[in-house]
Amino acid sequence: MHCCFVATTHSQSLFVCLRENLRNFGVADHESSGTAMAFMSEVNMSFSHYMDDEYEKLFRRMNPPRVVIDNEACKNATVIRADSANKHGILLEVVQILTDLNLVITKAYISSDGGWFMDVFNVTDQDGNKVTDEAILDYIRKSLGPESCVTSPMRSVGVKQTMDHTAIELMGRDRPGLLSEVSAVLTNLKCNIVNAEVWTHNTRAAAVMHVTDVETGSAITDLQRLSIIKELLCNVLGGGNKRGAKTVVTDEVTHTERRLHQMMFADRDYERVNVDDFDEKQRPNVNVVNWYDKDYSVVTIQCKDRPKLLFDTVCTLTDMQYVVFHANIDAEGPQAYQEFYIKHIDGSPVKSDAERQRVIQCLAAAIERRVSEGLKLELCTTDRVGLLSDVTRIFRENSLTVTRAEVATKGGKAVNTFYVRGASGFPVDSKTIESIRQTIGNTILKVKGSPEESKSVPQDSPTRSLFSGLFKSRSFVNFGLVKSYS
Repeated sequence: MHCCFVATTHSQSLFVCLRENLRNFGVADHESSGTAMAFMSEVNMSFSHYMDDEYEKLFRRMNPPRVVIDNEACKNATVIRADSANKHGILLEVVQILTDLNLVITKAYISSDGGWFMDVFNVTDQDGNKVTDEAILDYIRKSLGPESCVTSPMRSVGVKQTMDHTAIELMGRDRPGLLSEVSAVLTNLKCNIVNAEVWTHNTRAAAVMHVTDVETGSAITDLQRLSIIKELLCNVLGGGNKRGAKTVVTDEVTHTERRLHQMMFADRDYERVNVDDFDEKQRPNVNVVNWYDKDYSVVTIQCKDRPKLLFDTVCTLTDMQYVVFHANIDAEGPQAYQEFYIKHIDGSPVKSDAERQRVIQCLAAAIERRVSEGLKLELCTTDRVGLLSDVTRIFRENSLTVTRAEVATKGGKAVNTFYVRGASGFPVDSKTIESIRQTIGNTILKVKGSPEESKSVPQDSPTRSLFSGLFKSRSFVNFGLVKSYS
């Protein structure tokens, strides 16, 4: 009680002092009191945030996270058990760490009722083998174990400052040759693209690009130059379109894939452009029902499995302000099954049919965004300024459309992956691919799969999903646990 009295007395004294100083400068009594009260409100809010942060750090030190990695418990996977203090976003943080290491999550069990988060993940490497690389195992221990307490609790999910490069976020209507035009503009403006990721979905395109100044090799800091870059890129994206185009230039960097999800979610790419032309059977099977006895909403997802699927669904639930209390994940076969017991961050389950439909639409869109439609091309060569512009120009001249791209620079080497389709969504012709490879270099550009494997999807189709109606819903109603939503 004494401490509270001292803090209150100190605040009152500071308020009186501020008010008197404002009066000395000729500020009226009612204005000086109002200004002083506003200032004190900001001080108290900052103090409150500081105390909340300090309390969280203290709680984490008293209850440090624990991680156990077991290569003996399961025959065909490495078992990772992680326990920690519970907070909003903790599941996304753990899943993000594992997926960023390119680990495949084949099974997972999550429970976070109360103040403690407990989860078990069965993971393998990309080849389906147990994880035995000590460097990777040590990184997991440091990232999820007690040593993670010394860093920010949202270190891998939050925003970070960087002077290594400038981040450019692009959002606009998708069309053939868009990536080629964007990269050409950046090359002409003396910008080197060192990393980039591009997604397309439902006639929309989103990209996060990291660029450097050609001369200095570091971030671009000149405000006038940044303004010109932003203006020209907006013109390329088509600012006159009714849904608009958006370009953001910043030195703040978030997790690229999470940022792409946020950008497309904010752009409402989950809304169908032309519902009449869309076959619902092509979508992943997403269902939401309410378990009234426990005040949970139960989300079930069935679809073809693919890399980073769990990250995409958890990321979307987190950004939609839902908390996952329990989850069961099974992706050991070609099909994936995910089951989440969720509540809104305010503690309520899904309240209406409109909210239910929105959850279904947003999760389906999150799954579809990263579907690898088209022919996969891998490029590896010595990096140079304008490389991406030249390669995508050749694609455009041969009537290929890039549906997804990952551009990276590692040790002076450009390591790029492109997913391409033919004109109007038709399969890529093998003669066209061979001609492109001869132009770029057969040893530089390699084809993964065969041209005949690429799906034929109409160019203006509202979705580019490869899913088909192969799955039958597992209904919780049959077990008597969950009542159908009404």
